[in-house]
Amino acid sequence: MAEPVALAALALDAALGWPARVHARIGHPVGAFARFIAVCERRWNRNDASAAVRKAGGVATIVSLIALTGLGGALLTLTARQAGPAGWLVTALLAWPALAQRSLDQHVAPVIEALQASDLDRARAAVGMIVGRDTAALDQAGVARAAIESLAESFCDGVIAPLFWLLVAGLPGVWIMKAVNTADSLIGHKDERYRDFGWAAARLDDLMNLVPARISAVLICIAGPGGWRIGWRYRRAHDSPNAGWPEAAMAGVLRVRLAGPACYDGDMMDKPWIGEGKAAGPEELVRARRVYRRACVLGWLIAGGMAWLG
Repeated sequence: MAEPVALAALALDAALGWPARVHARIGHPVGAFARFIAVCERRWNRNDASAAVRKAGGVATIVSLIALTGLGGALLTLTARQAGPAGWLVTALLAWPALAQRSLDQHVAPVIEALQASDLDRARAAVGMIVGRDTAALDQAGVARAAIESLAESFCDGVIAPLFWLLVAGLPGVWIMKAVNTADSLIGHKDERYRDFGWAAARLDDLMNLVPARISAVLICIAGPGGWRIGWRYRRAHDSPNAGWPEAAMAGVLRVRLAGPACYDGDMMDKPWIGEGKAAGPEELVRARRVYRRACVLGWLIAGGMAWLG
C-alpha cells in the first residue's frame, strides 16, 4: 500500500480547515499568488498598452506563476523526502492548505441559518461573501440558488480539482492548480480590463478543471442520488465549459432550477436556466449541503483507494 498522502491531507482539512489563528499570523498560500499577479498586472496590463501586448503580458504572468510554483512544489517535495519514513505525512501537511472542504461548508452555514431565521438581509450579506453577483436585491429563492450554485461549482474548484492534481502530480501539481485557479478568479474575466490580460489564466483554468469537473458531477449524482438525466441535459448551459457539469448535476439531484438571470456590477445578465423543477429555498440548500458532504466522503474513498492500489 502506498502512503495515503491525499487521504491524510483531506482528513486534516476536514478536521481543521485553515485555522483562523494561522491565517491571521501567516495568511494563506494563495495570498502569495494574488500578490504576484497584482505586481504583474501593474506592469503588463497598462491602459495605454495594445490588446496584443496585454495578452502577451497575461501569458507571461501565467508562465512565470507556473514556473515559480512548480519549482516551489518540487523543492517542497524534496524537503519532505528528507524526513525519511515520515516524509509522506510532511507531504500531506504541505498539501493540506490547497483543499477547502471545511471552508466551503463553513461559508454555507451562515446562509442556511439566516434563511431559516427568515432574516433576508443577513442571508444576502452571507451569500455575498461567496458569490460574485450583486446580492442586495435577491429574494429568498435567489439567495438559496446562489449558495447552491457556489457550493456545487466550488466542490470542483476547492475539493476535487486539488485532489485530482495532488494524486496525478503531487505537490507541484496541486499548487500549480491552485495558482492557476487564483489567477482565473482575479483576472480571468471578460470585461474590458481583463479580457486580454486574463485570457491565458481563464483558458488554462478551463483546461485544468476539464476532468475534475466531470468527476465532480458524477460524485454529486452518486451522493444525491440521481441527477444523471438533468446533469447530462444541462451540462453545457453555462458560459464555462466546466462549471455547468457540477451545477447541472446538483440541480438534477435537488430537482430545482439554478442559474438564470443574475446581476453583476449593476448589469443584468440573461443567463440560461440550469435544471427543471421548482425554485430553490432553504430546504434545498440544506439538502445541497448534505449532498456536498457525501460527495466529499466519496472523494475520500477515491484517495484511499488510490493509496491502496499503490
